[in-house]
Amino acid sequence: MRIPFHQIDAFADRPFAGNPAAVMILDAPLDDAICQAIAAENNIAETAFLTPRTDGVADYDLRWFTPTVEVALCGHATLASGHWALMRDRSRSAVTFATCKAGVLTVARDGAALRLDLPSWSAAPGERRPDIESALGVSPVATLWRDNGYSVLVLENEEAVRALTPDFAALRAIADTLVIATAPGTKTDVVSRVFAASAGIDEDPVTGSAHCVIAAYWAERLGRNAFTAYQASPRGGHVACRLDGDRVILGGTCVEVIEGTFIL
Repeated sequence: MRIPFHQIDAFADRPFAGNPAAVMILDAPLDDAICQAIAAENNIAETAFLTPRTDGVADYDLRWFTPTVEVALCGHATLASGHWALMRDRSRSAVTFATCKAGVLTVARDGAALRLDLPSWSAAPGERRPDIESALGVSPVATLWRDNGYSVLVLENEEAVRALTPDFAALRAIADTLVIATAPGTKTDVVSRVFAASAGIDEDPVTGSAHCVIAAYWAERLGRNAFTAYQASPRGGHVACRLDGDRVILGGTCVEVIEGTFIL
């Protein structure tokens, strides 16, 4: 079997920035174990599998796998998938993806950028977690939780976020938890870093789903529904954020860096 393969840097304006995603174009769905093995072979943050639909519900089925697990939502790999589809057919203005746990997602053209429509998975204030705080080496000013495995630690300022040196072995032992450290930014409204060690990704470069979780918090704190964000990983990436009711609209650009064939 020969599978078309595209590696695309999402939320990036140049190669080697943003978050890489492998986009695999299928004729028919593959077994879960094969998808997971392919994602492990690719060994980047996410591998997206697209299968065309013809029932009018969406243009494609979409699933996302890290090197170790399938995830419920991945923003950057959806943006990358949308980039592939819209570059393939420049007459299209938007493309839709049906997903298992996040509903139907849309990527649309927005001038020279792309606009990604995702669910708002807002986090609520929760109890502090000494194990997570110890692993990050911080004492947050606020702690938020989302019941599907997102933990948000609000820090005092951008410097504190950038200075984090997590104990990744300790984070790997905290099962099924994606950890978001966030604070007011200096050149952007918000700055964050994201750690998904339990899913096989010590630090995720730029994370769309994390901005779905923190968008409502920052919209309320900033007093407006639209704001700019920067994920301060070593690769780094800018994300335009807008809270629209129960949806979060993320904006960004993509750069394709590899095109080829995966031989199975």
